Amino acid sequence: MYTRDTMLVDHSTDKLHNAIAYFVANTRFCGKTKLYKLLYFLDFEHYSETGRSVTSLEYFAWPMGPVPVSVHNQIDDCDSSLHELFEIKTRESASGYQIFEFVPEFEFDGSNFSRRELRILSQLATEYECAVADDMVEATHLENLPWDRTYNQLGLRQQSIPYKLALKPSEADEMNRLISENEDFGENYR
Repeated sequence: MYTRDTMLVDHSTDKLHNAIAYFVANTRFCGKTKLYKLLYFLDFEHYSETGRSVTSLEYFAWPMGPVPVSVHNQIDDCDSSLHELFEIKTRESASGYQIFEFVPEFEFDGSNFSRRELRILSQLATEYECAVADDMVEATHLENLPWDRTYNQLGLRQQSIPYKLALKPSEADEMNRLISENEDFGENYR
């Protein structure tokens, strides 16, 4: 039985860390750029189906595509939780770019993911298994996807990409109603 002081448990940070572990274990060439794009696709695909993201990350419309700035900053901050959970190796490519490699210090744990979230993780890993960073940038820049709509169509460069742009116009009204109900439900248990 729920009481008024019962709080909803937020597993988004755990899901973020496990999603990173999943993607680096199940794809090749999963450096920083590819990882950012996989997380973006995970969150925006899940949002388009349910009205909520998996990791609760906020993505920004940078020139090379969507970037979860909080993760980007954690990679630069050697004292962050990412550095406690992942060995983050860097090396320079032949063309002078810095290449990041993430090595999890833990085993993937899918227990906090829903079946839908696990399905999307698996589909993305399969679809982009051998993609390189340039392929991922190209995939996120497709016309009318949320990054394109934010960066090119709305001109909101370096700005937050609204999750609602993941919704198809024909489904937006119904999904917005469900999102509002979900937000109201969450507010009642904080």
